[in-house]
Amino acid sequence: MNRKKFIKNVLLTGVVGAIAPQVLKTENSKPKTSTYDTLMQRVGFNHLPNKNIKTMNTIIHKAETRGHANHGWLNSHHTFSFANYHNPERMHFGVLRVLNDDTVAAGMGFGTHPHDNMEIISIPLEGDLEHKDSMGNVAVIKEGDVQVLSAGTGITHSEYNKNKDKEVKFLQIWVFPKEKNVEPRYDQISIRDIAKDNEFYQVLSPNKDDQGVWINQDAWFHIGKFEKGKSDEYKIKKEGNGVYAFILDGEVEINGTKLSKRDGMGIWDTESIDVKATENARVLLMEVPMSL
Repeated sequence: MNRKKFIKNVLLTGVVGAIAPQVLKTENSKPKTSTYDTLMQRVGFNHLPNKNIKTMNTIIHKAETRGHANHGWLNSHHTFSFANYHNPERMHFGVLRVLNDDTVAAGMGFGTHPHDNMEIISIPLEGDLEHKDSMGNVAVIKEGDVQVLSAGTGITHSEYNKNKDKEVKFLQIWVFPKEKNVEPRYDQISIRDIAKDNEFYQVLSPNKDDQGVWINQDAWFHIGKFEKGKSDEYKIKKEGNGVYAFILDGEVEINGTKLSKRDGMGIWDTESIDVKATENARVLLMEVPMSL
């Protein structure tokens, strides 16, 4: 595990969607908008479920309906509106704002850019991703690792494909924070030693003493790798939270609904969900608050 604190008051700018593979220069003046403010302006939290509804609610996002942007060096699929992809019905799921399925070409990457007041989680699926930040930290994350940037008052960082001969694939996930302007923080762990077969295991939580990385939000992430025919029940950790399931590989049924690779399903107003693998499968569950 590599835990290092960042200094406060790093210069802030707006959202950076697709960053060209070169280092960007940071200006010497404070920008007009921030990551948090820009995303909140677009979201507005107008598409949240009615808290008074007590029966289970669901929404399904099939893989082929996602937004798509191919920049050559970056091939990205967006579950929710991001950069040039804007769909007013696909802005977020509760405080889960960004779920990007990114493939970065050999030797390329996101140049140095800033963020503030956002919880940014990276989960590599294939290859090696090199991280550098405004404190001079350098780390490589790969399949079996989880990384989190708690941007807080502000950070700058870059993410590059470390390899010159193959692609890197990873999930880029952004979550609105529980509290704004906290001290920025970087965290990275290997989850190989805690991985289990045919059941969900925790890789992220709001508590620094729990298993996995921790973030500034009442959110819990779990991953499960299942053989065909195996199943598990996931119980909601906090009343009022919802769960967004993202199918990494294979095919599953969630509460009887069939889902395939890269499909997503949001579920709320329930105390638990049942996941059964109809083929060998890997599933990421993201439990998040449904409102700020």
